[in-house]
Amino acid sequence: MSQTPDLQYSEIEQELRGNVRALLAARAPQSATLARTESEQPVDTALWRALAVELGVTGLAVPEKAGGAGASWRETAVVLEELGRAAAPVPYLGSAVLATAALLSADESVLLPTVASGEHVAALALPFATAPGAAFPDTVRVDAEGLLHGTVRLVADARTADVLLVPARSAEGPALYAVGQFTAVPVVSLDMTRPLADLVLDAAPGRPVAEGDAAVRAVDAALTAGAALLASEQLGVAEWALETTLAYVKERHQFGRPIGSFQAVKHRLADLWVAVAQLRAVARNAADALATGSADAPVAAALAQAFASQVAVTAAEEAVQLHGGIGFTWEHPAHLYLKRAKSSSIALGTADRHRAALAGLVDLPAPAH
Repeated sequence: MSQTPDLQYSEIEQELRGNVRALLAARAPQSATLARTESEQPVDTALWRALAVELGVTGLAVPEKAGGAGASWRETAVVLEELGRAAAPVPYLGSAVLATAALLSADESVLLPTVASGEHVAALALPFATAPGAAFPDTVRVDAEGLLHGTVRLVADARTADVLLVPARSAEGPALYAVGQFTAVPVVSLDMTRPLADLVLDAAPGRPVAEGDAAVRAVDAALTAGAALLASEQLGVAEWALETTLAYVKERHQFGRPIGSFQAVKHRLADLWVAVAQLRAVARNAADALATGSADAPVAAALAQAFASQVAVTAAEEAVQLHGGIGFTWEHPAHLYLKRAKSSSIALGTADRHRAALAGLVDLPAPAH
């Protein structure tokens, strides 16, 4: 019988939250993030260095013997909640989660310590919409000389990456390569705080990190961890939207009274509070399943993503609408959260894709036609 997951935050996790939130408030105020989205450098590399060097949160899930902090995916999830709450423009999901999970699965000892320390920013060279359980990609091929050729479209966190983990196929079968020579072509991204890029590999040299079934397992481990922990980031987005909107409707007056006193507004926010509380439960469950190495981690990840996307989008939409005219302006940060929620809703598999996967994982047959 599987152990009941612990969904509560430990004292250490709460202390970590406070430290991350304080750093983000000081180094990544919303005004700075808004200004950065209109610049040619949408990713805040200085903030990334602060997270890596001052707080050491880029290698939380990596054992100390491998150069990490020796914590777990639970602590990583807490960091993601705060990054979602701040809509922080850093490559944490791509490097500290997706790439790190792949390297951990492959038991890679050369690159992992430098990624854990934040010295290298890594990205998994897959389209950001790729869901766990997807077929091993064949867009990148390895020639007879061991050089990589191909294009991978719409990769998240690739514009700031200095090393790629590239799933590729050679004559011997699937493999995962570490690649340092590539071209990242920026593409227009809905979420300007998480820019996407097309990756071009033209006779790029690569070092095998995992081969055969081990490569397939490493890629799927990365996608499962990414889907599970993306829910924590979505939770942060939803919590910001709910808390900010609650504060606003208490202060904004219409017809001589706070708009929060109107029954219709109360009902909308009460429903949203319940949904966010439920999202917190499924996100914590997914993080705990990963941290404990539970066999139910794929189920927990699918469940989290089947639910999280709609809650985050609804919360951000309510924030925009209940802020009235100001919510529709470029100067107000609400649009950052709506775009983050919308883009995350198709990242690492849509909710429908995860519902279908969940049905298969728990052996739930499709309804008869």
